[in-house]
Amino acid sequence: MQSLTDKDYELIAEAQKAIRLNYDAIHENHTVGAAVRCKSGKIYAGVNVYSMHGACAEQIAIGTAITQGEREFDTVVAVRGKDGSEIIPPCGNCRQILHDYMPECEVILSVAGGNTKVKVKELLPFSYAFEG
Repeated sequence: MQSLTDKDYELIAEAQKAIRLNYDAIHENHTVGAAVRCKSGKIYAGVNVYSMHGACAEQIAIGTAITQGEREFDTVVAVRGKDGSEIIPPCGNCRQILHDYMPECEVILSVAGGNTKVKVKELLPFSYAFEG
């Protein structure tokens, strides 16, 4: 686990901004914000899209980055709540997607009252891997 840098706090702020601008307390369609920083230094944000088969905020942020031509990822974070004050870990499905697209990427987590970073691959030991 690693300490956070100023760039990591900037990434958290972008995820918080995304959810503050889009939080939906009435229908709960948008309750999580995420941001991913690419190796290029660019940051892409997203919010969850809730439905029977909705997409998590991390998936939206990654999809936005990929749509813009990004393929190399550095760090990802997700936050929850009206002001985005709670850093949350990726769900199981997101862990698999993150592992598929960016196993060496770091994830910002809140652990034992402090923030830290771990590699995506550490969140999903014995992961399923595509063979082609």
